[in-house]
Amino acid sequence: MNIGAASQASGVSQRMIRHYEKIGLIPPPARRDSGYRDYADADVHRLRFIANARDLGFPIEEIRGLLGLWDNRQRASAEVKALAVARAEEFGRKAEALQALRRTLLELADRCHGDDRPDCPIIERMSGEG
Repeated sequence: MNIGAASQASGVSQRMIRHYEKIGLIPPPARRDSGYRDYADADVHRLRFIANARDLGFPIEEIRGLLGLWDNRQRASAEVKALAVARAEEFGRKAEALQALRRTLLELADRCHGDDRPDCPIIERMSGEG
């Protein structure tokens, strides 16, 4: 199938398919006599795997490792689980940091009168004065 059909079947944009090919996440597809890329069903399946891993928040280098594990039928599921747990823990740390930022912003907004006066603890904090 051509790149447009592969894109539609996998849900991955043509631009990202070319990028994944360039960085080696998918092997270079066969070429037709016309020079156009010709993607097999296995390529589309691999693209879906990559898209799903991206949706779960895995960065490219971890996806590279996951693809290696996926290709290795002798893998231990413990390796995959460890990657998933580590990613979930990272999300937990980021969520806590976001919650702290949210609390700070709400506290600053609560202290701001929000009227015609120029005094504003939000601006003061951003300028390093507060």
